[in-house]
Amino acid sequence: MHPLILYGVPFSQPVRAVMWLLLLKKMPFDLVLTNPGSKGDNGSRHPDFLAKHPAGTIPCLEERETGFTLGEAHAIMTYLARTHGWEDVYPSTPQAQARIDAYLHYHHRNIREASVGLVAPSIRKDLNIPDAVQQAARKTLGAALTVFDQSMLSEQAYLCGDSVTLADLAAYVEIGQLQGQYTNVFDFSAYPNVRRWLSTMQQVGGHDTVHVVLAELGDISQTAPDMDQIRGANIKALQALKLSLSAL
Repeated sequence: MHPLILYGVPFSQPVRAVMWLLLLKKMPFDLVLTNPGSKGDNGSRHPDFLAKHPAGTIPCLEERETGFTLGEAHAIMTYLARTHGWEDVYPSTPQAQARIDAYLHYHHRNIREASVGLVAPSIRKDLNIPDAVQQAARKTLGAALTVFDQSMLSEQAYLCGDSVTLADLAAYVEIGQLQGQYTNVFDFSAYPNVRRWLSTMQQVGGHDTVHVVLAELGDISQTAPDMDQIRGANIKALQALKLSLSAL
């Protein structure tokens, strides 16, 4: 079997989710660094990339053997789990799948707001994200974390039960990036069950490799990294990924 190809950059939260799943399941793949929004040779808006994924976003998965390509992280993750029989992270029973699917749909305008309201404004000042948009995103994230803390994680170890699923991987790459050891842009003191879950998720295989890019950038709460720093962190993360994959 030829290794899969994953297009994207490690700094991208959805790309990290797919990377983590592949590492967790020890599935060989090649990460092709692809700049989001760029029309350059290695950009997600280049015609060659658009031919694979017309939406022009990352991640994008390509199967070398079949030529099949697929965009959108959650679609990629569920596709991989179904085709490879990864029932530990995506059970085959309809109700269990439905609960995971429900979270993956919920994620986009709730937990995903972590990037819109906290990370993107801290790193991309040039985007000029309006303060009202940032505040609304923060409020939405806070409400979602309350749901996590008081309901989803109040009586079980993970979001959809007592074992890690695709829901946890997708959620953590957004929430986990906010922690003090990474970007340090959010205070989790009001969410004890979320803090416990974050700590537990750090023990899941592949976590450290997937989060090298954030460890390289470090605290951005006071000073935003420049593009050279982000580029360098992505390269360091790619090197760490190759080292991990070589050990599979």
